[in-house]
Amino acid sequence: MIISASRRTDIPAYYSKWFANRLKEKYVLAPNPYNKKRLSYISLSPDIVDCIVFWTKNPSPIIAELDRITEAGYSFYFQFTLTPYGRDMEPALPSKHRLVETFLKLSAKIGPERVVWRYDPVIINENLTPGYHFEQFGRMCGMLSGATKRCIISFIDTYRTGFRDMGESEILAIADGFSKTASQYGIKLFTCAEKIDLSRFGIGHASCIDKGLIEHIIGCRINAEKDSGQRPACGCIESIDIGSYGTCPCGCRYCYAVRSRNAALINNKKHNPHSPVLSGTLMGNEIIKKRVCISQKTGQLSLY
Repeated sequence: MIISASRRTDIPAYYSKWFANRLKEKYVLAPNPYNKKRLSYISLSPDIVDCIVFWTKNPSPIIAELDRITEAGYSFYFQFTLTPYGRDMEPALPSKHRLVETFLKLSAKIGPERVVWRYDPVIINENLTPGYHFEQFGRMCGMLSGATKRCIISFIDTYRTGFRDMGESEILAIADGFSKTASQYGIKLFTCAEKIDLSRFGIGHASCIDKGLIEHIIGCRINAEKDSGQRPACGCIESIDIGSYGTCPCGCRYCYAVRSRNAALINNKKHNPHSPVLSGTLMGNEIIKKRVCISQKTGQLSLY
């Protein structure tokens, strides 16, 4: 079983103590995204959890927990979103200087293969021009060189309110410029859930929850299929997400997981790090169903 922590909220940044407590208790209650009164009981036994995938824009709070997580028998890697945008886009994040330092610290601790850089999403407007992105991407590649092996990009979608879709010519221009820069720094470039074929630029389709990477990290084959619950162009394998929508107080303007930042701030204040649910506490009228959770390991990887 692969645990996604989480596409729905930034657990490392805001809920790291809660997550550590959940691993200690070896279970979590995850709400149905469409009915918060229906909860899934998910075992977090290290005998069942094959790998944890962390999604974050600021992993600093969880770094202190990583040794204990490793000692408890869990394997993991990070999807670390680091963009050049300012506080008009990402109002609650630390400075980019501090985030780069955090990226380098995390990479030094767990290795560059386990820290995947996300330059996500690429937004184009009158201020955020292709030229702006070329300059910023090159600068960031220089700072992160050697600290990551791969970078995942995506292009803004219309469902993120207030932004326009990028045209094909803009996407191709970005792909061309980014691929040339990334190759100079030894960083492999991929797209996330994008239909467009950019293989001519050496850019592949990403599997953010990546079977090959997970097998490499855990040293074992896993039996996992494509996640049918994701978008058709998504290459991720199946996983169980333990986060909750509407709980990330970061306030990023392009976020699809939060409809109202005020509501997210309220939900964040309801958080109890000792509760089995991420936001609030149990009221007693919930419907809890135990989810079937099994290890997907099938055998050791060959070293030859």
